[in-house]
Amino acid sequence: MTRDGVDGLDRAVIHALQIDGRAPFRRIGEVLGVSDQTVARRFSRLSGAVGLRVLALTDPAVLHERQWVLRVRAAPEAAAEIAEALARRSDTSWISLCSGGTEIVASACGDGVESLLFEALPRTRHILDVRAHEVLHVFYGGAGQPFTKQGPLTETQATRLARHAPPVVGPPPKMDGTSCRMLEVLRADGRASINELTAATATSASTVRRRLHELRAGGVLHFDVDVDLAVFDVPVRTMLWLTIGIDELLAAGTALAASPEVAFAAGVTGTSNLFASVSTRDTSALWQFLTSFVGRLPGVRDIETVTALRPVKGAVAFFPRPPTRASRHAPPRAGPPRGPAAR
Repeated sequence: MTRDGVDGLDRAVIHALQIDGRAPFRRIGEVLGVSDQTVARRFSRLSGAVGLRVLALTDPAVLHERQWVLRVRAAPEAAAEIAEALARRSDTSWISLCSGGTEIVASACGDGVESLLFEALPRTRHILDVRAHEVLHVFYGGAGQPFTKQGPLTETQATRLARHAPPVVGPPPKMDGTSCRMLEVLRADGRASINELTAATATSASTVRRRLHELRAGGVLHFDVDVDLAVFDVPVRTMLWLTIGIDELLAAGTALAASPEVAFAAGVTGTSNLFASVSTRDTSALWQFLTSFVGRLPGVRDIETVTALRPVKGAVAFFPRPPTRASRHAPPRAGPPRGPAAR
């Protein structure tokens, strides 16, 4: 066991769920060489100990939703409250408090982003600056790609699990009321049973199974896990903003996406045209990554590094501070959280 109470088998279960979030515990147990009861017990304990949740996410590109990476600079006394208010919105994910506690970095997508940028944030006191970078192309971190490439499963074990998940063959199915109700249930619990989905949609089990397959095969729906990133022993999270010569941007983004340290990489609008979220075991490893790898990417003209001090929200899960006083600086809320894409 490690100091956080998570051992190698726990990490293997988490890694397996990243590969196929709806894999039966029996199948995971067969791949890991343990019983399905052992997998079920580990899953239940991890849910309480490190907040492990399997959840359904939709791909903004497939649904033609515009996706953004936001940089919100705020006064130090208000930044934490503003970040937590943003975390309660349904159109945000992967929020971190950065830069000495004065900058908030967040992913946002959906119909509510325009009102957030033009109405909610400008009306919020103590916000000093807002920069919105639209995601133009995701190199890594999109549908079906786990938020960490660093897991204990062997390539053979990962292949055994992955072959049962429907391959994305497209085109995306037409969304109707049944599909939308299924997504609502799965966003809260990606392992919701067929019976639960049948009850929520008032349809037959065969219809639910068919729709679930169509949504996954059409690239609309994929499954990921929300969990405390400390369990992967890469607690130092850093945002990179790179300025790349346009003729080298594709090559640099592709190379960056292949690195095991990178959880998300995308070409974005703005002066810095390549964004990445990086996780390392310590600052020495970060220095090595920057100097020996990032600095040698083709076309690099400038690099800005921003340290993430505290996670505020993952794909869906909100990590609030202990309660103190009523919020005085929060922007308007926009419903319960759901999980768009960037990490």
